[in-house]
Amino acid sequence: MENQTEELLAIVEELAMAYVSFESTSIRYEKAEQLMEAVQYCICETESQTENQLVLAENQSVRQVYKAGRACVEKKVKQALDLYHQILPEFIYYKNRCLYHDFIQAIPYFFKWYDIKFEPQNTIITLDYPVLKDLSNYRGIDRVYEFLRCIELEQKFFCRLLEEEVMAILLKNNPQYEESVENICEIILCSIVGHILVGKSVLEQEFEEEDYRQIKEFCSRFSPQEIRIKLREITKFFLQQYYKEESEALFLYLEHVVDGIAVRLYHAAQKDVLFRIL
Repeated sequence: MENQTEELLAIVEELAMAYVSFESTSIRYEKAEQLMEAVQYCICETESQTENQLVLAENQSVRQVYKAGRACVEKKVKQALDLYHQILPEFIYYKNRCLYHDFIQAIPYFFKWYDIKFEPQNTIITLDYPVLKDLSNYRGIDRVYEFLRCIELEQKFFCRLLEEEVMAILLKNNPQYEESVENICEIILCSIVGHILVGKSVLEQEFEEEDYRQIKEFCSRFSPQEIRIKLREITKFFLQQYYKEESEALFLYLEHVVDGIAVRLYHAAQKDVLFRIL
């Protein structure tokens, strides 16, 4: 443990000297703390790799683990940038300013200013668009990469739907949706589930009083847990029909949202306000 601490401090000292371009022998405490976090971030990056990706020898030094982790960070930056450019050509944001800002403006800013050497733990940007995965435990390139993977899945979800139909649903759900900080997928999936429940073509027709009556009757026959199970089955079947080989990844991304939709449908039916969410 003592040797490991000495190795850590030696790496931090080297980074500190490089940071001040060897012109000074001291840096602020806050900067030293930041550099220590940078080293620890890279070490954690190494440790997070699976055995198939990276096998660490028990006798590896802290420096070796740090260097391996930094290489992992560099590789992930390249992967994230490649993914970004794959999504960009056909990216659709449906006039939602939050999604547009994060993907079109914030992400390029991140790649421009991300500091792999001195501050890889800094995410730099806030990423306000609420993807359907909890990213609170991710930092730096890890957070941005996971965010992009979520956006990739959402764009794949949208690609099978007509843009004007999606925008009509979003507008009906919230006339100010362009300014809202909401996940678009969740809103559209709720509408799709409702259409399937009443036997209507996905998103092509508006709900009528008879449709709301059918959904209310459906919700009255089952408990919230039973509704969750049935909506999961409906969602899985829909994805298998429309998305084929991508259906499993999409279901894993959307499944916990289905539970929320089930709860909202149940309570809206109880209060006779289904028109507010469908």
